[in-house]
Parts: sequence; structure tokens; C-alpha cells
Amino acid sequence: MNTPSMNFLCAMKTLRRGWFAVLLGLGVCGVASAHDPGISMAQGQFRATGLEILVGFAPLDAEQLLPPEARVSGKWTQAEFVAAQPLLAGLAPQILELRTSGGAIAPSETRVELAAGDALNFFLFFPLTQPGVVTLRSCQLGALPAGHRQFVIIADEHGSTLAKKLLSAKDDGLDISLRPEGGAGEAGGGVTVAAEPAETPTFWGFLQLGVEHIWTGYDHLLFLFALLVVCRSFRSIVAIITCFTLAHSITLALATLEVVNLPSRFVEAAIAASIVFVGLENLVRRGAEPKGRWALTFAFGLIHGFGFASVLKDLGVGQGGQGLAMPLFTFNAGVELGQVVVAACVLPIVWKLRKNETFLRRGVPALSAVIAGAGLYWFLERTVFS
Repeated sequence: MNTPSMNFLCAMKTLRRGWFAVLLGLGVCGVASAHDPGISMAQGQFRATGLEILVGFAPLDAEQLLPPEARVSGKWTQAEFVAAQPLLAGLAPQILELRTSGGAIAPSETRVELAAGDALNFFLFFPLTQPGVVTLRSCQLGALPAGHRQFVIIADEHGSTLAKKLLSAKDDGLDISLRPEGGAGEAGGGVTVAAEPAETPTFWGFLQLGVEHIWTGYDHLLFLFALLVVCRSFRSIVAIITCFTLAHSITLALATLEVVNLPSRFVEAAIAASIVFVGLENLVRRGAEPKGRWALTFAFGLIHGFGFASVLKDLGVGQGGQGLAMPLFTFNAGVELGQVVVAACVLPIVWKLRKNETFLRRGVPALSAVIAGAGLYWFLERTVFS
């Protein structure tokens, strides 16, 4: 027998569950940036007299390498770059370390340049003419945000990729074998590189990078959550996830292969707009699942795929068509794995909440409003305030 007090307690429990979900959404909305700028690139090429290497950092990452008083607000003007030149020049020799059996080799030449997109490029040249095993270590990974990765590619004098590895703070070194130019036993004025056969660290590195990208890609996760929160059946959930996966896999491959290129500013703004659209559609339909949502998911999934591709392009994957298949496949597999894990954690909670009428009438609209608000914030950040 239901009593007024029992009904009141049940209603309060339902409201608490609904508002917990709303607060969770508000926490997502409070994230200042939808992407963790945790990727940098190091490209090296052997010459007859040594190794020249370029290391590029995104603006937010480059700031972490400087003292707090010297940092800027996420963007570098030419005046700020000039003012920071003494600090950057002193930092340049500390970006990388090259060691042989005889000890560390100091770079004979360094310089810093402000590149397109406010990125900072450090150029270093290490004189090296003796054969043996050398270790290249990225010295600043520990000073960067947690989870930062640096993709290192080493090429020979002809530009052919000979060694590559995805570095992290826990594994920040790459061993390279050198032999006398012209073959063993022949003295020469330079060295060539023996290709490293071990691809496993790079394979697992790209898989982990894909998982981390979807887990820290709050805009992608919020878009997916906005789609799933109104799903009423397992069939519709499978259709949504399949369409999103297929769509972003297509454009991830096309963009990485440079078949189709879209400006990153347009892509990031369009991703934010997709979140606003889905959130508002959920509000207009009062939490009911729209018909044909799979088609909308596929269309917007194509845009999100270009966002995923920016990660691989920033790492230089696909340049010259070398070493593309493995990073593309494993990174995408990591994205899908991370996506499945998130869905497996969130969907049981959503299904349980959807059994309560109070959540359907109030919780879903409240969450949809939060989602639309977060999408609008990101859209304005990437357009008007960019």
C-alpha cells in the first residue's frame, strides 16, 4: 500500500538521481577546453656529419616549458615571441639529449621559430660521425601535461623512415644503431642508420593514443552522450554507435591520406555546432527519440572524423605516404575501444534513469540544455573569441 510519505520518498530518490546526472553534465560543461593538447612531433634526418631534428610544440604545451611569469594566454604574438627569445634560446639545447657510448653529445646548432598556428619549432643539430648505438631522449616530457605523447620519426639522408617511436614521460628514449657509411668495415666520413625492427611500442602507443583521445575529447563524448540519452532500444543504440563509427572512420582515413582536407578551425566549429544541434533537438522533442537519428549521426560523424584526423596529421603521420597503415588502423581501433568502454559505463545508468518518469520529464531536458550550452560555449570559443 502506497502512502503519501512513501510516494514523497520515491520522488526524492528519483530527483536525486536525475540531478546527479545533471551535475555530471555541468562538470563536463565546466571544462575550459575540449581537447587536451598532449601531442608533439619530432622529425629527424641524418646527414653526412650528424643528425638534424625539428621538435614542434602546440602553444599550450610550449607555455608549460617556460616559467609561469613568461607564459602567454594560449597564443603567441610576434612581440611575445621576441620577448621570450632569450628564455627559448636557453631552453632549446635542453629539449633533446643525444648519447653514445662516449657520453652526451651537445648540439652544435640550435634555433627557435614561431610557426603557423602559434606553434613553436625547435631546431637542433647534433654532430655525429662515429658508428655505434646512440640514444635519443626527449628531456621535457615530464614537464608537460600528464599523458603527453611525442611521436619521433628518424629518416636517412634520402628521407626514408628508418626508426620511429611514440614517446611518453615513462618511456622517453629511442635507440638508433649506426654503422659505417658504405657498410661494415668500410671507413667513411659519415654514418647511416640501421632500421629498428621493433614496431610493438609504436603499435601499442597509437592504440593508447586513440583511447586517450576519445576519453579526453570531451566534445566527441558529449555529442555521443546526447545521441544515446534519448535511445529507447538496444537496436537504436547499436545503429547510433555503428553509424558514428563508420562515418568518422571514413573521414579519418580520407583526411590522413590527404584526399580531403578541411581547415581545422572550420572542423572544430562544426563539431561544436553538432553538439548544439543535437542538444536542442532533444529539447524540442522533449526527450523522445527522433526518427532517422542514425542518418544525422552519420552526417555529423563525418565531421568528427576530421577532428580525429587532426591528431595524426599533427604527428606527421602520412607525410610522404610512409608508415601510414599501422598508425591509422591502431589509432582508430583505440578510438573505438575507448568509445565502447564509455558507452558500456554510461548506458546502464541512462537506462535505469529512463525508467523514472521524473527523469524523462525533467532530467533529460535538463541534460539536453547543459549539452546545448556546452556546445554553444565551444562554438563561440572557436569562432567569435578565437
